[in-house]
Amino acid sequence: MSSDSEGYNEFDQSETDELISPIEFEPNFNRVRSPFYRFSWTHIPIAAFVLISGLAGWFVITAKSILIEPVPITSQVSVRSGFGVKLGSRYLMRTGGYAIEISNPGYKNYRSDITVGNSPSQVFKFELAKLPGDISINTNVLDSRVMVDGVDVGLSPLRLDLEAGLRIITVEKERYQTRELELNVEGLRNKQVVNIKLEEDWANVHIDSQPQGAEILVDGVVRGVTPLALELLQGDRAVMVKLDGFKAWEDKFRIKAGVNFSVPPIALEKSDGRIFVQSDPPGASITVNSSFAGLTPLELSLEPEKVHRVTFFKNGYESSIQTVRTEPNQSVEIFATLSPIMSKVLILAEPADAEVYVDNTYRGQANKEIELMAATQEIEIRKKGFIPYKSEFTSRPGLNQEIRVTLLSEREAKLALIQPEITGFSGVGLKLLYPSQFTMGASRREAGRRPNEILREVDLNRPFYIGVKEITNAQFKAFNPEHSSGTANGMSLSNQLQPVVRVTWEQAALYCNWLSDQDNLPQFYLTELGEEGEEVVGFDLNSHGYRLPSEAEWAFSARTTKSGLLKYSWGADLPPLPQSGNFADISVQNFLGDILFNYNDSYIHTSPVGTFSSNQYGLYDLAGNAAEWVHDFYGASGSITGVEKNPFGPDNGQYHTIRGSSWAHGAITELRLSFRDFGDEPRDDVGFRIARFLEEDLIQ
Repeated sequence: MSSDSEGYNEFDQSETDELISPIEFEPNFNRVRSPFYRFSWTHIPIAAFVLISGLAGWFVITAKSILIEPVPITSQVSVRSGFGVKLGSRYLMRTGGYAIEISNPGYKNYRSDITVGNSPSQVFKFELAKLPGDISINTNVLDSRVMVDGVDVGLSPLRLDLEAGLRIITVEKERYQTRELELNVEGLRNKQVVNIKLEEDWANVHIDSQPQGAEILVDGVVRGVTPLALELLQGDRAVMVKLDGFKAWEDKFRIKAGVNFSVPPIALEKSDGRIFVQSDPPGASITVNSSFAGLTPLELSLEPEKVHRVTFFKNGYESSIQTVRTEPNQSVEIFATLSPIMSKVLILAEPADAEVYVDNTYRGQANKEIELMAATQEIEIRKKGFIPYKSEFTSRPGLNQEIRVTLLSEREAKLALIQPEITGFSGVGLKLLYPSQFTMGASRREAGRRPNEILREVDLNRPFYIGVKEITNAQFKAFNPEHSSGTANGMSLSNQLQPVVRVTWEQAALYCNWLSDQDNLPQFYLTELGEEGEEVVGFDLNSHGYRLPSEAEWAFSARTTKSGLLKYSWGADLPPLPQSGNFADISVQNFLGDILFNYNDSYIHTSPVGTFSSNQYGLYDLAGNAAEWVHDFYGASGSITGVEKNPFGPDNGQYHTIRGSSWAHGAITELRLSFRDFGDEPRDDVGFRIARFLEEDLIQ
């Protein structure tokens, strides 16, 4: 104890040199406690690494895999704008626009903008264009014209840049054969040398003559005098050798380049003498030494140093003979006055006071002898109010000749011009009928009669032409080449000689107008241009152009005879006589209902027009074959009193009338000639024939 106390006291003793004073306690309210983590400069690289790693990860996640494939594949690709990371053959790029540049030695640098889309993998392909090739062109003939692909590039020798690819090199030089070759230009600034050899395009030709000194012309160009060696270009060449006082020598040679030759010596003949021959009257025939030479006035070349016999002769004149001697390169004129040969001709004419003209010269009144030259002359006999007679007449000396003429009045001449049959364009034949009053329709007591066949009196007083046959497919297709009549029962209705069918009434009317145009006749139907083309809006009864026959004209043509009206086209009773027409017979029993069981016409559809017998007016197929559109609008029934004059049907209506039976009809109702049908649509058994009025001025 005492030892411890002693130690303590020693320590305490040493510390008592300075007294320890107590201090007042103050609480620390404002001091901030030092943080646990303290910043150091070593932290900066770590933070940068973390940031870059984050950005890189974000870029990798959001970027697209882009493959840029250049051709050639050795090309260098650079991204000029926008950020992209190359990984092997691909780039990582975010969506957006980028500018790239592709380069390769020997190729043109390529710059392009690309747009990276949202697809995770995208490919862009680019092909670099080759740089031009360095081409040298040499020829064995300097200053030859060189063309590349038809474009003139200069004269050889020359050096030029040509784009890579196949090029056509053409080299031309006057008097040398043109050369043409194909050159595959490599491009890439590669040097290529083209050596072209031109071949001569001429041959050496030697020409000599006897006598020498004659001028030589080749293709009309003077080249020198004989003897001469010429270089003539390849091809056909016309060579002329001429010398004063001698006939020109001409020939053609086919020159082949490099094939030289000599023309055999040319013996020139002395040139002809020339004579100029005239006569009064002119137009006389000339023979020289009994060979015909032409008509006066005439210039002739004749063999020189000879006497020639020249004979003049002309119809109605005495012949004349002269002789002439010709000398080389000399001209001689000869002239002959020919004496006329006269003959008397008796002119007899009615009316007696008609006047006579010969070659338009007045020779007095007719009914006397006049003296005419023994030649062909124009004789005209005239009188006012009469149609002149005009004809060529040749008087023959020593014969008793007369001209006997009866002049026609103007009306007589018009009537004489009327033709009982005419042929229009495309061979459409028509026959002239002079109609009269007759009865249309049928009695109520007639079997098969329909209510629309009322009896009525009709007076037709205008002569008209009507088609001998129905219009054929061939004739209609001249108007409308696109038309087809179709088929029936599996067989064609469109053969050329079959009647045209499946036409509307309006198409038939427009065909009539077209046919009028072909024959220079006034159109009958009035038309306007509508929404679907030309439309018929009326007609002109004063026109004598082609048209459809009126129903009354059709009935007159089909039914009237000297002894009365026909019930059927063949007579009054069934069955039809053989060859009466093309109807629904036993040949179509598998296709149609109402047929003629005791008749066979051998056709199951339309037959060629005119195959069967004609009717009393020489018209075909008014019954059978194809039923026919007529002009009139359809009027089904009504009470008609009095006599109708030249009726053309109602003024308007929805339907048009169809007359006549067809190949599809075999019942009593349809076979009768009074049968009336109607329609507004085309049918495979309905066609048409045409008609026209006789010109009014021919019957007035």
